[in-house]
Amino acid sequence: MTILYLLIPLSLILLGLAVWAFFWAVKNDQFEDLEGPAHRILFDEDDNDLTPEERERRRLAHRRSTDSDDDTPAQR
Repeated sequence: MTILYLLIPLSLILLGLAVWAFFWAVKNDQFEDLEGPAHRILFDEDDNDLTPEERERRRLAHRRSTDSDDDTPAQR
């Protein structure tokens, strides 16, 4: 019976933390788009769907990002 003096306040503290976490998630837009991530994994952007100009632009952007990440000096 005396264990209830510990368990009831402990459960109320855990309930308060759960309610706080829920309201924090709502305030920070964690529930903004529930369907978007599920659809993005199914409909991945394919390079074949792009126009040739967009493919070239993406290839050059990727090349620039990999060249800037290279820490080794260029060999002559």
